[in-house]
Amino acid sequence: MRIVVIGATGTIGKEVVQVLARDHQIVRIGRTSGDFQVDIASKTSIEQLFPRLGSFDAVVCAVGEARAGRLADLTDEDFMLGLTNKLMGQVNVVRVGREYINKNGSFTLTSGVLSREPLPGMAAISMVNAAVEGFARAAALDLERGIRINAVSPVWATETLEALGLDATPKMPAAQFVPAYQESVESRRTGEVLDVRDFVREPVTSERSSY
Repeated sequence: MRIVVIGATGTIGKEVVQVLARDHQIVRIGRTSGDFQVDIASKTSIEQLFPRLGSFDAVVCAVGEARAGRLADLTDEDFMLGLTNKLMGQVNVVRVGREYINKNGSFTLTSGVLSREPLPGMAAISMVNAAVEGFARAAALDLERGIRINAVSPVWATETLEALGLDATPKMPAAQFVPAYQESVESRRTGEVLDVRDFVREPVTSERSSY
């Protein structure tokens, strides 16, 4: 398959690329790097991207910004960041990309388990993650030509925690998220939310932490 990975150099995206590249042709998309560039917060940028890609069979979107903060401190702009970037950015990847993807192709979006396991200070992110999952479930009912769509729900990545100077258990490396993305791309699942913890191929502690 020829697979488009948006966010190919990010914490999750680079791990997805490394594994999928063993059996598939990968088109790496970044905001300022990669084979092509896109700003998912801009529908115009997305509309300019897809006609340039040529034939492709799957899209993995492993990028999207949203802002943490106490509810009392979050501004309209804080909420809008997640809505315009992580939510509508991924929604527009599907809306535009469905016109170009091959028959029986697939879209894989990224949410996060804060949609179902919220933490203090994460209301804006929980909202966006839940919306991404709701969109994937509903869009699966409308997509034609055998096109599939799923959302992968990661937990905290070890790399993210280290970058933020935080600690949490389990410390699950982003590489362990990849089997869920691989399942979304290579299986016939559609309209599902794939929790990365259900696809871990190496044991992790049972205590869970959210992302």
